[in-house]
Parts: sequence; C-alpha cells; structure tokens
Amino acid sequence: MLLAAEGDGEFHAPTVADFFPPAIFFEGTPFEFNRVMLVRVIAAVVLLTVFVIAARRAKLVPGRFQNAIEMILDFVRNSIAVEVLGKENGRKYFPLLATIFCTVLVMNITTVTPFLNIAGTSVIGLPIVLALWTYVMYLGAGVKAHGVGGFLKNSLLPPGVPKALYVLLVPIEALQVFVLRPATLAIRLMANMVAGHLMLAICFAATSFFLFDAAGGMKLFGAGTFVAGFAFFFFEIFVAALQAYVFAILTAVYLNLSVEAEH
Repeated sequence: MLLAAEGDGEFHAPTVADFFPPAIFFEGTPFEFNRVMLVRVIAAVVLLTVFVIAARRAKLVPGRFQNAIEMILDFVRNSIAVEVLGKENGRKYFPLLATIFCTVLVMNITTVTPFLNIAGTSVIGLPIVLALWTYVMYLGAGVKAHGVGGFLKNSLLPPGVPKALYVLLVPIEALQVFVLRPATLAIRLMANMVAGHLMLAICFAATSFFLFDAAGGMKLFGAGTFVAGFAFFFFEIFVAALQAYVFAILTAVYLNLSVEAEH
C-alpha cells in the first residue's frame, strides 16, 4: 500500500495510481504486465493448487483441509445454486457458480494479503471478464430453454401489463437485460474493492505520517488511525467474502430469470 511518508514531512494520501502501477515488463505493448496482473496470476495459481491438492487427497473420512474445501463447496451448492435455481438446475449450474464464487473470493482476499495488498478485482478488466462469462451463460441458458423468440418474449414483455405500455417497457427491459445486468455486476465488484483498498491505505498511510513525521502530541493520533486500519482490515475480509457471495448469487438469480417460464 502507498506509504504516507515521502521524506518531506507531509501527508500523502493514496490515489488511484495504486491501481495503475508501472509495467514490470512488456511496457507499451498489448502484453504489458504489471503488479495487479502479477497478483491475479499468483491468486489463480494458489486457487488451482488448492483444489488440485484437495482433489488428489480426497478421502472418505476427510481431514481438516478437505473439510474446509467441502464446506465452501457445500455452501455454494446449498445456499446459492439449489436455493435459487432449484435442485435440478442447481446441480447443473453448480460448477459455474462454485468457480465464480471461489475465483472472486480469492481475487478479493489479496487486498489484505501481505506483500500483495491489492485486490485482483480492483481493476475493471477481471470483473468485466467474469460479468461477460455470466452474461453469456445467462443468454445461452435462456435461448436453450425457450428459443430466441421465447427468451426475448419472457425478457422484454412482462406478463399482465397492458399492451400499450410495452412501448415504454420494452426499451427499459432491453436496457436492463442486455446492458445493466452485466455492467452492474462488474462495476459493483470493482467499486467495493477499490473503496476497501483506499480506506485501508488511508488508515495506514495516516499511521505512518503521525508516527514518523508528525510533531509532538500529534503522534498520538497514530494509535487511532492504526486501530481504525486494523478494524478495516477485518472488515475488508468480510467485504471480500460478501462480494463473492453477491456476485455468485446474482449470477444464479439471472440464470433463474433466464430459464424459468415467465417472470
């Protein structure tokens, strides 16, 4: 995270520059690789390694490690997939929802991981990829279940509405179905992780300033900002898990809207 002390005795608040670090290599090319991308690669490798180890060491009587993995998967299966989509569709879309939940969770939690200190989802590229994946699955599920015409009818023509109102409702529903749902998925995730990172960075930057650069009694404020930063640290862990849940459950809700007969 950005430190407050820059050697001039002044407080330097964190900025959005944290999310656009200089290139590590391939600068100025389409393949430019920076610290945020490195964090994403590390998080992806860790996630894949954990699940490969869990799969290879799976036993009839699970140990603590296997229990922890199974608890996460059971939560996604029962509290998201089956709860929203029903038993049949829940089983069908469980792999998608579990992948999204675990990916978002791990990419979010890097914001409080020592030496990484920034969420892989705090730059819009990854949230867009995840939202587009949800969007493609959402459209595909609806077309497969109802055909193109049936899907458009269910999505754009709400039942029980006077036909004269369709002139107003169809554009609104089209905007919601084809633009707002994927856009809000991506923006909500990114915005929450950006805000969390900035709050943590401000607290610890202020702590650094008060302890090392402030004069006299002003140093006491460092204790307050440190406690606030410590509290935000745990709050950010909660937000990381909550946003993974929100992204996964909204994906399930959108899939359910797509495949059900009418809504």
